[in-house]
Amino acid sequence: MSDEAHAEVRTEITDRVAVLTLSNPQRRNALNLDLSRKLGDAVRAAAADEGVGAIVVTGEAPAFCAGGDLSELAEADHAVLREVYSGFLAVADCPLPTLAAVNGAAVGAGLNLALACDVRLAGPKARFDTRFAQLGLHPGGGYTWMVQRALGAQGAAAMTLFCDVLDAAEAERVGLVWRRYDSDEALLAGALELAGRAASADRALIASTKATLRLTKDLTHAQATEVEVRAQAVTVNSDDFRKRLEELRSKISSR
Repeated sequence: MSDEAHAEVRTEITDRVAVLTLSNPQRRNALNLDLSRKLGDAVRAAAADEGVGAIVVTGEAPAFCAGGDLSELAEADHAVLREVYSGFLAVADCPLPTLAAVNGAAVGAGLNLALACDVRLAGPKARFDTRFAQLGLHPGGGYTWMVQRALGAQGAAAMTLFCDVLDAAEAERVGLVWRRYDSDEALLAGALELAGRAASADRALIASTKATLRLTKDLTHAQATEVEVRAQAVTVNSDDFRKRLEELRSKISSR
């Protein structure tokens, strides 16, 4: 049976958190065309499920994602490259909060996948490696846009031009990951706990807030305030806000 026949994206939903696990361990979860399509399908299915409020992306051990399939890239044209990008771009476009639980190497397109998530967490074996220059390959899939927003100009240059490879501790130090854990078990538990906070909020509210975060990052303070006042006015009159406000008042009055 071919490696491609084993490639899948497993979806497990727990307490409104969908954990998507890339599984093609023979290829260290490399994003070939088949796995990229399956990842895109899994992300869109989770986003369409009203029972899901947040998404965690991880890889089957021992890797997170070893990049694109080099045999496919060797023959790729524009259309094929866009298909390779399709999986992590679906993550980048997802309206729900997304979190990468990086349990091993995130290389090339695998680094793109981690960058596409809103938040990155790292396990003890996490490694972040662009690998583009060493392969004689120009970065793709919006990598340069994502990495500069994650690390700034100097950090992006260090990883991309000077080929600096970051382990979990260094990735945490420079701000590429939000938090690191001492074991893969603690990594997944931490990812579920953090994602569960987002998933416990009203689904429409958290999606609207994520959209606002994306919109306001390039606006002035005054412009951001105007965007927020319109969105907040809608939630002030929502049933969810009124219910949570009443619960808070009850807790305060019972003290």
